[in-house]
Amino acid sequence: MAEDGLQYREFYLRLPNGGPVAQGRPTNEVGDNGSRSFVVDAGQPVRPDVVPSFATRAAAAHRQREELIRQGWIEPSEKWPGWLETTAAITFGSPSRAAAVLTGRNPNGWVDWKAEDGRPLADFMPGTWPGPNRPWLVRGSNVSGLDLVQRLWLPEGRVTLAASRLRQGLEQGVSKDQLRALVQEDYESTATYSQKQQLVEEFHAFLSRMKPGDTVCTISGGRLYIGEITGEAEQTKSEDRRSNLRRPVEWQPDGHPYDELPEELQQRLSVQHDVVDLSSVQALVEGLGLSDQELAEEAQAVERDPSVELATLTARRELELPEPTDELAAELLVHDVEWLREVRNLFWDERQLVLYGPPGTGKTYLALKLAEFLGGGPEQVKLVQFHPSYSYEDFFEGFRPQEDPETREVAFRLTAGPLRELADLASREGNRHIPHFLIVDEINRANLAKVFGELYFLLEYRNKSVRLTYSGDDFALPPNLFVIGTMNTADRSIALVDAAMRRRFAFVELSPRAEPTSGLLRRWLAEEGKGTEPADLLDALNSRIDDPDFRIGPSYLMKKGVYREGGLERTWRTKILPLLEEHHYGEGVDVEQRYGLAALRESLA
Repeated sequence: MAEDGLQYREFYLRLPNGGPVAQGRPTNEVGDNGSRSFVVDAGQPVRPDVVPSFATRAAAAHRQREELIRQGWIEPSEKWPGWLETTAAITFGSPSRAAAVLTGRNPNGWVDWKAEDGRPLADFMPGTWPGPNRPWLVRGSNVSGLDLVQRLWLPEGRVTLAASRLRQGLEQGVSKDQLRALVQEDYESTATYSQKQQLVEEFHAFLSRMKPGDTVCTISGGRLYIGEITGEAEQTKSEDRRSNLRRPVEWQPDGHPYDELPEELQQRLSVQHDVVDLSSVQALVEGLGLSDQELAEEAQAVERDPSVELATLTARRELELPEPTDELAAELLVHDVEWLREVRNLFWDERQLVLYGPPGTGKTYLALKLAEFLGGGPEQVKLVQFHPSYSYEDFFEGFRPQEDPETREVAFRLTAGPLRELADLASREGNRHIPHFLIVDEINRANLAKVFGELYFLLEYRNKSVRLTYSGDDFALPPNLFVIGTMNTADRSIALVDAAMRRRFAFVELSPRAEPTSGLLRRWLAEEGKGTEPADLLDALNSRIDDPDFRIGPSYLMKKGVYREGGLERTWRTKILPLLEEHHYGEGVDVEQRYGLAALRESLA
């Protein structure tokens, strides 16, 4: 609809708790900062009370409401008993301010005021895209050395973007193709190719994707400030060349300490662009500064399906790792449930853990069982196995040949690896409080620096994001993604793992010389009702192996085939002795004489 006719269209606002409907209309008048005003005529209903968070969440609207009641512009209603009503036409600074005063909460007026056909007010604004409102991050704390947030944005109610070389005359709603051509010409000799690409994205977001009612965030002095865009974009000739594109904003009075923000929000805020879409963490932004009770009280003031959980409350659900139980310890034949609880606490503190030990100590089995228990089921667990040719492209993402199902032509396409797939699953809305586990079997068999690449940084700094090598996306590991590695010390000594990995992972030993591995076979034999000879033989065998990294784990003797006729001798001959022959290769040791069943049985006798 044309802007000239917008002021004559009526919009409607349903008051909470099944209340009456108020009417109002936008005007073409704008304030000093460019915000569009909104008129509510006399005789319109007003909610008699406010939500408890109103005074802090919308301090300016709360003060205005109190003043209007004091001056008699809002009085008890005869038409709607128990409600208030306006006694004269009131001009508000924005549709959101009008909606806040009428409903006694902190609403988004650009969404809550609706036309007769149900479309929100924002859809009728010139040069804006229809669709849901979004939150944005716009950086302004260091624009050519100045903190515009404290100097201009907060005092004057604005958000700005530097575009000193962009020609004048741009209109809101300009297309990306038009901007691309203009930036190419206007910044031809002053910006690199990648800088021009970024400028196009930022200008387009600011001019065409942002719209009144959107939330805007910015960081200054270690605090996150939040406001609402209250008008259209404009282009000015700024003398300091730092704020050529502007939008009016109604900022909330107090900022939120950055260090106290949810980790997932910190991740998104760490993206190094001047304009960032925060839609993926919208629920976290909307809930800042409010308790669960206050969120529930605000929700009661909105017509909504009571059976659907609030997105803000869902996003706040705490990530939890269940405490291991005695039943789990009995299932895994672990000697003490406290050992399992310590492993669980290591996961909670470090999020990355390596189970290391000689072959046959049950590392992979234990990793799978722990992951399924802590994650709540196998659906949250993915297993990969490293090998010497494994690469970053296999593990995370890279270009791989794929056949087009229609043309049958093969082309290289960007393809996600197991870590990217699991990270995307873990970061979906509704999944963020559920633990997800990636098990990396034989983690020390690959070139870890090559496989992990820039992900090494993310393992240590979960509240940061990095630019990916292939896709160019800004990526962060979700807080609910845990990594378990298994490492065979007979294949490569733990001392050969680089320092970067040792710093980022906790290491838990599974060794025949210590619990829970040393007594595992005896506990299994007792549960199966079998004799203790296999455990005695294994203890005697390991006592003759000097290098603890090459001692034999109990899982070789925890298989049904071992206990068929001749099974123990067959397993010893084909599984255990070959490992020891490799260990003593070139040393001239008679493996059969030293480690054979006959020699061990004789020593036990």
